[in-house]
Amino acid sequence: MTLFHLFLVAAIQGLTEFLPVSSSGHLILLPELSGMEDQGQVIDVAVHVGSLLAVILYFRSDVAKAIGGLGRLVRGKIDTQGAFLALCLLVATVPVMGLGLILHVTGLDSATRNMAVIGWTMLGFGVLLYWADQRGATHRKAEGWTLKDAVIMGLWQALALIPGTSRSGITITGGRLLGYGREDAARLAMLMSIPTIIASGLLLGVGVVAEANADAARDGAIAAVMAFVCALAALHFMMRLLRSVSFTPYVIYRVALGLVLLVMAYTT
Repeated sequence: MTLFHLFLVAAIQGLTEFLPVSSSGHLILLPELSGMEDQGQVIDVAVHVGSLLAVILYFRSDVAKAIGGLGRLVRGKIDTQGAFLALCLLVATVPVMGLGLILHVTGLDSATRNMAVIGWTMLGFGVLLYWADQRGATHRKAEGWTLKDAVIMGLWQALALIPGTSRSGITITGGRLLGYGREDAARLAMLMSIPTIIASGLLLGVGVVAEANADAARDGAIAAVMAFVCALAALHFMMRLLRSVSFTPYVIYRVALGLVLLVMAYTT
């Protein structure tokens, strides 16, 4: 792959993974709209690793708390905030892992990878995010996350397996409907992304072993670093923006892109 192609894939993944605009949808559209070849699983795993490291670094205090509590959780003790956070994150990941495995084994995940589906999900879930953001209460904080809320937000997250939905967008939508403030809903969505990205990376990694070679390893390393930088910048931008602005700018982008894709899908 050329350096420019690697940069495009890494930038798209890094910038859109944590913004509510769907990274998978944009990555599917890249070869369709540009004529470039598909980047392959090695690069997919690499950019996911870069994004994962970025969110871990940004939310390092929460991550450290959850990792510290994981040991106690394994021993059957849920007597600290860290242990309870680790439990909620694991529970919230079960729906997307279960549905993702089913779609992967049956091959149904490939059936929705087209422009029309992405157009409709961009548009529909963008409008849903706007509605949830405007009507949702803002009195709840991330520190008050409950196991019930983790299950509900985990079910919302599973919808992100439909290309164009946006994992962060649909999870934030669920959080806003539960009454979490914008920053708090986004914070929970970002923390939920960590075990989800790890699970999807392991699933994709099964196919990477067969493709592994020196050139692929080099390209993967470059892509991972680029994705890390872009994802960290996107996280910093969004979390700062949410202190004074709603999710409306992202909704406008989603609706505009969705309409363009639908026109292209049904007229070409």
